[in-house]
Parts: sequence; C-alpha cells; structure tokens
Amino acid sequence: MPEGTIILQLFDGLTRYDENQEIKPAIAESWQISTDGLIYTFKLRDAKWGNGEPIKAQDFVFSWLRVLAPETASEYAYQLFYVKGAEDYNSGKGKKEDVAIKAIDDKTLQVTLEKPTPQFLGLTAFYTLFPVYEKSVQDNDNWFTDPAKYIGNGPFKMVSWEHNQKIVLEKNPNYWDAAKVRLNKLEIYLIDSVDTGFNMFKTGQLDFQEEVPVQEITAMRESKELQIAPDTSIYFYRFNVTRKPFDDVRVRKALAMAIDRKQLTDNVLMAGEKPAFAFVPFGFKDEGGKDFRQTSGNLFEENLTEAKKLLAEAGYPEGKGFPKAAILFNTSENHMKIAEAIQQMWKKNLGIEVSLESTEWQVYMDREESGDYDIARAAWTPDYLDPMSFIDLFVTDGGNNYTGWGKAAYDALVDEANSTSDQKIRMEAMRKAEMILMDEMPVMPIYFYTNANLIKESAKKVIVPPFGVFADFKYAYVE
Repeated sequence: MPEGTIILQLFDGLTRYDENQEIKPAIAESWQISTDGLIYTFKLRDAKWGNGEPIKAQDFVFSWLRVLAPETASEYAYQLFYVKGAEDYNSGKGKKEDVAIKAIDDKTLQVTLEKPTPQFLGLTAFYTLFPVYEKSVQDNDNWFTDPAKYIGNGPFKMVSWEHNQKIVLEKNPNYWDAAKVRLNKLEIYLIDSVDTGFNMFKTGQLDFQEEVPVQEITAMRESKELQIAPDTSIYFYRFNVTRKPFDDVRVRKALAMAIDRKQLTDNVLMAGEKPAFAFVPFGFKDEGGKDFRQTSGNLFEENLTEAKKLLAEAGYPEGKGFPKAAILFNTSENHMKIAEAIQQMWKKNLGIEVSLESTEWQVYMDREESGDYDIARAAWTPDYLDPMSFIDLFVTDGGNNYTGWGKAAYDALVDEANSTSDQKIRMEAMRKAEMILMDEMPVMPIYFYTNANLIKESAKKVIVPPFGVFADFKYAYVE
C-alpha cells in the first residue's frame, strides 16, 4: 500500500477509480466486452507519457508480458492468469506468443480471457496492470530508482528521490487529464515512525498523515483533522507452517482462540475497528446484494478452554515445552503495541512466551517473502472490489502466500469460483474456501481496519479510498 500510493500518483491504468469508487475511463477512453465475457477490446485515448511520447496499445502488451515473464519473478503475476495463455507462459509451459494480449493497432488493445472474469475490469485499475515506459526498462536495470528514468503517465511526475527520506513529485503537464490536477507539487516523506509523522503534522510540515498514533486517537477525536473512514482491509498474523510448532493446526487454532480482540480494538486501537473472526472483511456484496461477511458470519470463536485443550493435545500443556518463537513486524509504534498486547495474552492465557522482532520495512518484507519468520504481522487490502482479492491469496505456492500452507481442496474451490460468471456459484465456492482457511488457520485474523488519517482542514479533495492505496491526490488542492 505505501508503494501503491506513490505509484498511483505517477501512473494511470486503462481505468481508474474515481472519488465515488467507481471504475472510470483513464488511458482507455472506452471498451467493449464480448457477450460471452471473454474478449475485452479497449480503445485508447490520445494520451502521452511524461516525456511527451504517445502511449500505444503496444505499451500495455509489453508491460503485461513483462509481469508474466518467468525471469521477472513477479509476486503479482497471478493477477494476469485470467488471460488466455498467461499462466502457462509464467510457469514455463507455454510461449509468450500464445498469451492473448494483442495490439490490434496503436490505439486498440484486445485481451482474451480463459474464462469469464467479472473482476477483470477492476484489475485494469490496479498497479500491476499499469504500463511502464519500455525504453526506460530496457536501457537501465535500475530505472525505477532514478527519477530521470522514471517516466510515468499519471497526474504527477517524479523530480527527486532522497532514498529513505523524501520523494518530490510535480504536476505532469503531459497528463491526459491535467486540467483536473490542481497541485503543482507533492512532497512525500518516507517515515518509519508514526510518532515522528504525527509531530511533523502538528507542526505544519505535513498536510496529510496516513496513520495516527493509537495513543493520540482519544485526544484527536473532536478534531476536524482526524478523519476515520470505512476500510475493506484486515490486520492479521501469518504462521510459518513449515516451522515447528506452527506446522500443527492445533497450535495455530489455540493461538487464534486465546486472544481478546475486543480488548485490542477498544483499548489499544480505539478507532472503531471490528474484531475479525473470518478473513474477508465487511464491504463486499454477495450474489444477493448483501454484505458477504454479514451473510457468511463468523467462522471461529475465542474460547480459552478449547485453546488450552488443543495446546495440550499438541504436546504443550499449560505452555510447557513450547519452542522459542517470535512475532516479526515492521517498525511502527502501533504494531509494537498490538504485538505487546498479544504477547501478554498468550503468556497469561496459555503459558507460552514469544519474543518481539521489529525490523525496518524492506527487511521485514524480505524476511516474510523468504519465510524467515515464525509469526509475522501482516495486513491485506483488496486489489479490486470482490472477495476473491482475499480468497486467492492462499492458493498453493501463490505469489503472496508466504505461510507455506496449501491445500488441494482450497485450490479447487478458487478455480471453481474463477471459472464462472454465475455470482451464486462464485460466492458459494469462496464461502467454502474461506471455511477451509479458517479451519486450517495458517493465518490468524485480528481485526478489520478503519481508515484513520490526519488531514489539514486546508487540504481539500484528498480521496481516501476504502481499499488499495492510502490516498489519491489527483484532485487535491490546498485552500
């Protein structure tokens, strides 16, 4: 999400979500979908890259094939597996030429899907499917670290990057919708400490702070600068099921049952978050137009008696003999407070002790991806407005499945949901998959987010989406 927020200011996809979270034309001015739901034909507008060169359909062909190329090793390649021939190319079983992404001419992009995929249009507004400037990518392996080579097609362009400190963006005069971009400059500070960010906000150095120190929530509650918005995201812990004792489902379930989520949301977080007893958050419509989470209900419960019983059955009565283990999280005072509270609950309720490991963002991500952890703090926000953005996370060997867990029955249900446009069949398959996930518990849901931000009253039209990124500044201005 932090990276996605920056990318959203620098790039446009075929489509873009507007302030009402509706998909609107962006680089594509229009599109047609065949009656069988398989062929998408996008007509591109006369848009330009930041350097003034025209954007062509070939740019999307190059960029999407680059995502799928085995040598790219993209964790997000699976977001294009809906395209005919894409998964075979990515896995090395097929050829690039057989991937059904075609430039009919400079302004016409045609994509053929394997099966009808209702969520595909939403994916075209997600950053994995944004185009990149081919000459930059080919000329310089480190193009993405060099502002001079970082050529985008979005509302802003990058002019400087002091690594680990600040990125400066300026309005892109070549942006197709530049008339609606009111900011001339946007400065993004790269700050690990939420307390440091808060102090900078209070002293007027920041107009927008995407996270609020939990200890400041109560004092700020009456302030117009604190905005708490809905959020379709989940905060959870991953278990590394390849390591003992987390290879035992009884241990995973015991740990999940032995914490008090309401105590966390009410006394630690205090921004209206909801305890999570399933993985898919509230905010997604099911086949009947009702909320998917509400109709699916809770899929497990807190039960200290059962937790102790499961832990004893796994060989650790009252926590005796439980191996050394640690909770890994990226540096943040808020993550630390949550981890300390859970650490105390597990000690008090189960008699087990875990240590806490705080690392800076890149180290945390590297360790999570490589499986170098016992328990890892994590969060997920949807890439598009459909429960599948949560369900397909945990397919066996999935690009964002860092738990080591996999189950054939789960994979089959994901395939079933992805093989039809019948929403009743899709939703039922996803419900069954989520039940398997919560029964196996490779991840421990903790709470469903709200989106608490600090925004100066003078900062107007900052869009805070309920998913995907922290903020969109395309329409923002300072009064």
